[in-house]
Amino acid sequence: MTAEKQIQRVLIVGSTGKMGRLFMQRAQEAGLEVRGVDRPLTPESVAEAAQGVDLVLLAVPASAMSKVSALCASVMQAPQILADVCSVKVNPVKSMMRLYDGPVVGTHPLFGPNPAEGEVSTAITPGRDDNASHMVLDFFLAMGFSAFMCSAEEHDQAMASIQGLNFVTTVSYFAALAHKPELDRFITPSFTRRLNAARKMLTQDAELFAGFIEENPFTQDAVKSFRSMLNIAAGGDIELLAERANWWWRDNNKGGGV
Repeated sequence: MTAEKQIQRVLIVGSTGKMGRLFMQRAQEAGLEVRGVDRPLTPESVAEAAQGVDLVLLAVPASAMSKVSALCASVMQAPQILADVCSVKVNPVKSMMRLYDGPVVGTHPLFGPNPAEGEVSTAITPGRDDNASHMVLDFFLAMGFSAFMCSAEEHDQAMASIQGLNFVTTVSYFAALAHKPELDRFITPSFTRRLNAARKMLTQDAELFAGFIEENPFTQDAVKSFRSMLNIAAGGDIELLAERANWWWRDNNKGGGV
């Protein structure tokens, strides 16, 4: 389905944040009329910036989403679209729909503020008004990103595994090995690679990830599923786990298989 019209004017709320700056730049490069607003947010400043725009995109932390959504909703009117870029979708989309009776769309760019080429996929979760969802999808395509549609529930279930469980297992692993200086002289290259990969997540983004986990209604299901794998490991059946894990390299295993 192609949107009936295209987004031409957009307001980025949180425009001086890392993701906000990325969207400002990409939208300008796409030839769109782009406005930005950031703290301190007031009804007057948001109302002025939102006047005449097609899309109000909330690029704010999950902890501020409800308050900012309410502020924006109070000065918007249909057919203006209210959308967010939060890493959780079920609760934020429900909140936006409760606060605003116009078109609502959830989005989650599956990348950070400095995406590598080819790592620019965006999940679009419809809220209210299917045409608005397709307009927002086209907006991300116009900015040079890729995009796909999914439900908010499907998104959060996937993120509980891909994002939430990644953090939970990583932080648990390194917490279990903390305060053991006697391990230092036994550190291997593979451990060092894992340590380096986890550095930013645990030293800079821990609070951010903790917020995503708390807001995602499917996190505990993912943790319980992982715990069942640990139970298999505790029973000594490592070969079964290794065979199951090889699913991720299934294309390489065809014909010679594990």
